Amino acid sequence: MINLIAIAVGGAFGAVARYASSIWVYSVLGRSFPFGTLVVNVAGSFVMGLLAVLLIERMVAGPELRAFIMIGFLGSFTTFSTFSLETVNLIIGGEVIKAGVNMLISVFVCVTACWFGMVLGRQI
Repeated sequence: MINLIAIAVGGAFGAVARYASSIWVYSVLGRSFPFGTLVVNVAGSFVMGLLAVLLIERMVAGPELRAFIMIGFLGSFTTFSTFSLETVNLIIGGEVIKAGVNMLISVFVCVTACWFGMVLGRQI
């Protein structure tokens, strides 16, 4: 039961952080491309990789903290469903090249960010 509460609370914080981060990114870079979602997904992927090493491989945190951060906060902070909707909307709007760029960047950059986070975590 403690893990469920940790996940729910972490998810609430992650959702608010996602919204605030996206709004800030859009205010800086504009809305001509889904930059807010992309930045959130890259940052979340990097942090997930880093914490996978620090909190799981090194077991420096209990299961409740890992559930709070990794499942709750980061699960809510990253936005794959939003990414999917924005990409489909680009396609429907005739912006097929932007949609393709968004898919390529999101997949390759997020996976690479996760890997860099793991590499960094192993260096700490």
